[in-house]
Amino acid sequence: MCEFKIINKTDGSQIGEDILILSYTDDNELIFKDVLGMGEKLDSALILDVNTLNQTCVILQHPIIKEFISLIKNINDNKVKLEQIENFQSKIERIKENL
Repeated sequence: MCEFKIINKTDGSQIGEDILILSYTDDNELIFKDVLGMGEKLDSALILDVNTLNQTCVILQHPIIKEFISLIKNINDNKVKLEQIENFQSKIERIKENL
């Protein structure tokens, strides 16, 4: 059985260990659970790398990730609306302005 350590890409900190389950909720929140079924939920995170050799999973957290995942799912399911694209686009523009 592979049990993973969850590493935060931003600062390299470990935010979980002995993790068996990694999944997303219907609200696009990342859930991870350990061998006892105890878990944590990250509101807006993306799995960047899963390595079974060193048993690590690297995640990236950013407020825009949750919305990005929702947008991609809706595009994939042909349920995307113009308003959702425009809303996401405006958030990207605000990030761009702050560079």
